[in-house]
Amino acid sequence: MTRSAAGDTRPSRSAVRHPLRAYRPKALAGGARGRAAGAARGRSGRAEGADGARRGTGRAGGPRIRTTALLLSALVLASAASGCGPGATGPAAAPRDSRVEPLTGVGAPRLPVTVRSADGKRVTVRAADRIVPLSGSLSEIVFTLGLGDRVAARDITATFAQAKRLPVVTRGHDVSAESVLSLRPDLVLAETTTGPAEALEQIHDAGVPVLVVDPAKGLTDVGPRIEAVADALGVPAAGKRLTVRSEQRIEAVRKAVPAHADRPRVAFLYLRGSASVYLIGGADSGATSLLEAAGAIDAGADSGLRKDFTALTTEALAKAAPDAILVMSKGLDSVGGVDGLVRLPGVAQTPAGTARRVVSIEDGVLLNYGPRTDQVLTSLVAQLYGETK
Repeated sequence: MTRSAAGDTRPSRSAVRHPLRAYRPKALAGGARGRAAGAARGRSGRAEGADGARRGTGRAGGPRIRTTALLLSALVLASAASGCGPGATGPAAAPRDSRVEPLTGVGAPRLPVTVRSADGKRVTVRAADRIVPLSGSLSEIVFTLGLGDRVAARDITATFAQAKRLPVVTRGHDVSAESVLSLRPDLVLAETTTGPAEALEQIHDAGVPVLVVDPAKGLTDVGPRIEAVADALGVPAAGKRLTVRSEQRIEAVRKAVPAHADRPRVAFLYLRGSASVYLIGGADSGATSLLEAAGAIDAGADSGLRKDFTALTTEALAKAAPDAILVMSKGLDSVGGVDGLVRLPGVAQTPAGTARRVVSIEDGVLLNYGPRTDQVLTSLVAQLYGETK
């Protein structure tokens, strides 16, 4: 899984849209198209995002709460010192209100432009007045570039506040060509994991330019994806500005990670209790880069799991031996919260289960690796090194 797991977050490219893109772990690929949403069918690997606030992992009181408070203060100060450019406000403790922060002063797109698509084709964009991004991450980039008023629709994985008014053009995580074409788009943005392929072909055959972007797999993909979208929309200078802002904010958070004697081992679990889907992330899950930036070790990858996701078993958990568990908020809700999570086979026997050390982040942003990645990393750090619950 590489971009969305509970409806919007991300197992790998072939898996789904990564939580967080339209996402479904490879372990679930090949299932019937009508399978329940809990089966995590997103093609980009990012899970179906919810707007609900992420849950904290700590008990009240104690020295770790003071540490977290100091950490968050340091993150804000570090960001302010980094000079993030127009509109920069510094990393937030988490994507608090599920809103994106658009750049200001972005001029009108300079079109036409011809760019290379990730599918090997050259795409000419002559207008960008009715844009349809087919993943939450791509929608986030377009809005943050200051072009949200040009977006005509969204897919189910676009969960931030400014996109909520838009019509949804996916059924589950499958693109509806009819719904897209009914909105008369002049540009469709997709990922290599977007599907079904027949729908994209139908859109292309109708004469609509379709730009395909490689899905994000880690922090190094933040800038290239922003610039790929910005170039196609005729605002390359805004793409460079947003890349600088995003990368500076991410770096500010990394520098503020508190010192710790040992790097905590963190297992990324993809949970869909309603469909009895319980997976543990491996080297291709998309979480490794984020965990390493937080000063942690991806326990699944370190234990030898090479795929995006593997069925969660007592043996796999014992080998991973996580000190903490990372989950998407909707996934955690689907198993009954932390109480339900520790009742899953093998969880209670891990150091993470014993300490109830669980980090929960909104499905719609966890593995997007977009302009709000600094906020995701901030939340991860604050929960990981805060008090347990």
